[in-house]
Amino acid sequence: MTDLIPALEKKHERKRIMKLLSITVPCYNSESYMKNCVESLLKGGEDVEIIIVDDGSKDSTAQIADEYVKEYPTIVKAVHKENGGHGSAVNAGIDNATGLFFKVVDSDDWVKESAYMKILETLRELAGGEKSLDMLISNFVYEKEGVKRKKIMRYHRTLPENKLFTWNDVKHFKKGQYILMHSVIFRTKLLKECNLRLPEHTFYVDNIFVFEPLPYVRNMYYLDVNFYRYYIGREDQSVNESVMISRIDQQILVNKLMIDFYVAHKQILVGNRKMGKYMFNYLEIITTISSILLIRSGTEENLEKKKELWKYIKNSDRLLHFRLRNGIMGNAMNLHGKVGRDISVASYKICQKFFNFN
Repeated sequence: MTDLIPALEKKHERKRIMKLLSITVPCYNSESYMKNCVESLLKGGEDVEIIIVDDGSKDSTAQIADEYVKEYPTIVKAVHKENGGHGSAVNAGIDNATGLFFKVVDSDDWVKESAYMKILETLRELAGGEKSLDMLISNFVYEKEGVKRKKIMRYHRTLPENKLFTWNDVKHFKKGQYILMHSVIFRTKLLKECNLRLPEHTFYVDNIFVFEPLPYVRNMYYLDVNFYRYYIGREDQSVNESVMISRIDQQILVNKLMIDFYVAHKQILVGNRKMGKYMFNYLEIITTISSILLIRSGTEENLEKKKELWKYIKNSDRLLHFRLRNGIMGNAMNLHGKVGRDISVASYKICQKFFNFN
């Protein structure tokens, strides 16, 4: 019996040091704003593992990360790597995560303390339950520079609240209402088991992050709290329209990878109607964004890229092409001539305003 004591002590020690939630903070030249992010995350205390990934920064990001490790050695990890882009930093976070659950918080964003406490309390209650929680969803707030009235992405009429549920319990998602990276916390093991790997040196991979794991998600939980604060305002920010047009090839790459994944998992999506419908609608809006940016750039080269994108969809799956091309968005994005393109842009702006697209 006494021989078992050391083994039991080691087992309990492993349980004691396992973190509830791993939070990855991808950083590239983030010295001017990352402290606000990390300080908000530190309020989670010892339940949380904060993984600061320095993605080859050239400013003092690395030193700031190491200072946090020195001050909070049981909470903060620093990963220093060559520059590989946002997706590469998220991959590094997943690789180094030891928590039961996993979240990404970008270095210019932050979290609301009261909602944070509620989320940690909920994760504690659900950890180790009879049913594994695969994905927790909460609200996020658009912290747009110069805007007093903040837009909140909520799911309170679409998802059941404060209980475990499956895709069968999900109601209709409105246009413009999507589960984005800011909304989700995944079970860490699920991300590893589904072999999620985001492409390197590519922006907009957050769309893949909230797309590819979905066929593996069984049990979900929704908390109607405004947890994540999504900052919009920097001129060099990736969601700035002019920046997106300058990086259009990366947007197209992400779009095509999502098309490939959708087609490869078509049979699974057919078997789960509500999940399949949601993933189709998400793919539709990503394709619409790609198309409208190519149109708005106004160059012949990008108009050819738009034709090539739609040809790629048709060659990948004719039924998918038919559904995308003949929907409201697809029709609006494929009108002919300059007048048609002007109508496409006007139609998109109306949809953007009406459906509250970002």
